Amino acid sequence: MDLGLTDKVIMVAAASKGLGYGIAEAAASAGAKLSIASRTQADIEAAAQSLRDRYGVAVKAYVFDAAEADSIQAWTDATLQDFGHIDGLVVNAGGPPPGKFDDFGDDAWEQGFNITLMSAVRLIRAALPAMRQQGSGSIVTITSSSIKEPIDVLLLSNVFRSGVVSLVKSLSSDLAAEGIRINNLVPGRIDTDRVQSLDSNGAQQRGVSVAEQRAAQEAKIPMQRYGRIDEFGQAGAFLLSDAASYITGTTLTVDGGSMKTVW
Repeated sequence: MDLGLTDKVIMVAAASKGLGYGIAEAAASAGAKLSIASRTQADIEAAAQSLRDRYGVAVKAYVFDAAEADSIQAWTDATLQDFGHIDGLVVNAGGPPPGKFDDFGDDAWEQGFNITLMSAVRLIRAALPAMRQQGSGSIVTITSSSIKEPIDVLLLSNVFRSGVVSLVKSLSSDLAAEGIRINNLVPGRIDTDRVQSLDSNGAQQRGVSVAEQRAAQEAKIPMQRYGRIDEFGQAGAFLLSDAASYITGTTLTVDGGSMKTVW
């Protein structure tokens, strides 16, 4: 299938590794030009060089902080200066720390709000003027399975990622007439550093090995394994692409059949 991403300019946040890198790689393999950003210059430069070497596409690396409005705007402005337009945006940021209600004071709540919900608001707000000017664009937010089934030890994620989904659904109606699509992409248990960290935390709490903790999690998944980053990335590239031209305001789940909810 031709995704129609050749020479499209795609911004991918938090793209030095993990889910963001997975989408960047899938878009690069389809011929897209990439503006990728993360907090650490060495990591994002290494990711950019890897994508250039493997796929021969234009990739620019930028440093940004998803919790800072000025940093998000600076990345967007630099992308427009370097590429001239923005065709796609992947909203992504590191997740808030695990914990339950009694573990968090006001500072933790404010930090979770900034890194999870406000990063989405600010990234979308920064990219929209360029998309509106050209009358087209696609936005994908990376959320979490906690939006459908709250996770006991991820209270902050449960609360703020649900807000991102509501934001996307609300915006989808307003932006559709302007030729701009916006969708959510939900990872199940994808084999990333973040999930490995959660497994380590879970193993410590249960008093078992990390391998035993992972086996217990895999047993809950109908496909009996964690998803690969490239599998998730391909789903993201699809939502960004012309192949998904009649899809907006939806939530696509990539979870090996794990979730029991029907919506």
